[in-house]
Amino acid sequence: MAMLSRFEVDETNKMIEQERLDVRTITMGISLLDCIGSDLEEVNRKVYEKIVLKARDLVKVGREIEVKYGIPIVNKRISVTPISLVGGAACRTREDFVSLAKTLDRAAKEVKVNFIGGYSALVGKGMTPAEELLIRSIPEALAATERVCSSVNVGSTKTGINMDAVRLMGQVVKETAKATEDQDSLGCAKLVVFCNAPDDNPFMAGAFHGVTEADVVINVGVSGPGVVKTALEKIRGEDFETLCETIKKTAFKVTRVGQLVAKEASERLGVPFGIVDLSLAPTPAVGDSVAEILEEMGLESVGAPGTTAALALLNDQVKKGGVMASSYVGGLSGAFIPVSEDQGMIDAVNRKALTLEKLEAMTCVCSVGLDMIAVPGDTAAETISGIIADEAAIGMVNQKTTAVRLIPAEGKKAGDVVEFGGLLGHAPVMPVNGYSCAGFVNRGGRIPAPIHSFKN
Repeated sequence: MAMLSRFEVDETNKMIEQERLDVRTITMGISLLDCIGSDLEEVNRKVYEKIVLKARDLVKVGREIEVKYGIPIVNKRISVTPISLVGGAACRTREDFVSLAKTLDRAAKEVKVNFIGGYSALVGKGMTPAEELLIRSIPEALAATERVCSSVNVGSTKTGINMDAVRLMGQVVKETAKATEDQDSLGCAKLVVFCNAPDDNPFMAGAFHGVTEADVVINVGVSGPGVVKTALEKIRGEDFETLCETIKKTAFKVTRVGQLVAKEASERLGVPFGIVDLSLAPTPAVGDSVAEILEEMGLESVGAPGTTAALALLNDQVKKGGVMASSYVGGLSGAFIPVSEDQGMIDAVNRKALTLEKLEAMTCVCSVGLDMIAVPGDTAAETISGIIADEAAIGMVNQKTTAVRLIPAEGKKAGDVVEFGGLLGHAPVMPVNGYSCAGFVNRGGRIPAPIHSFKN
């Protein structure tokens, strides 16, 4: 890759110092397929030793790159092969799987990464006994660990939606909320339910190392909502062509920074470079908000008519700019719309401009889905399953990744606030439609793949 020009360096420095540009994460993906065995103690030993061996220099190298280029790298993370596969032969009980979660947590602490993802199961068409055991162990696993993140893929465009898994995940989300109620149900913030989950996503809580990946890879996630907003402030009132070109050019510059960091990390660690994920991932900091970008486009508030169109435009132009900047753009690239992590979204909810239903509509055109949304603690498990099914259907029919990260906060009602701290922020508890979908969710079986899935 050509090095950045002097002009690009000056521009980049300005984006870092004034516009909150950062590399959100360097994520090392590690395959644990060679750790599989029938002896649980041996599997735990191999998992710990491989993670520590491969990732021992990850944090150090990340800090060295920060110093060399002056680019903040907010998180250093690890993703691993879905643990339902790794532990399938050795784990006979939920407690067996929880022991693997604790091993992941211990390894993450040893190498000093922020999070480790991959306590996961891929059950889009059906569940093996081991996969069901892992899923049922998630509440205990997330309550017993600090840095472990979990994800479950319940459907895809090619296979349809596994409604047995969707029904189970409604129960698991509720149980996870209960198991971590002393932390405002924080465990749910580390649990994502996917449709069409990508194999190379560097962002938590949904990251896992897909079985099609190399033994070890480096994936980088870049974020820059503040950079995009600042660029749009300079073209207020201009037409859509100018708007699109500005977003696209800005995304190009941001992705170049990610490519630079990814290549440097790859060379220093002696690990292949995987992908750059250019996702406008907001933080609770003022000026680092996707909602504010949409409002800069001309919306009085996120949630107003036109919001979905504005988000569709933003997502598309971000991807177009990113693809021009790197040959390997992957993961989820686009725009995230989490509530708790975006002060602009929080403000819109508080002024009653943004509802759960409007957020669902927006997920048709954003990177992921219903993300970091707190709902009342007495929300029924079947209702959560219904929300998961709705999002999975959007992903399945539209051939895109969708996900749900709901927090049914124990003891909280609509209008209350939950506090997570750090990048996870805080969230107003949003009301949920009170009508039941239990009769639908409890039918069992699978929703078939859509007609347009039959391509080969």
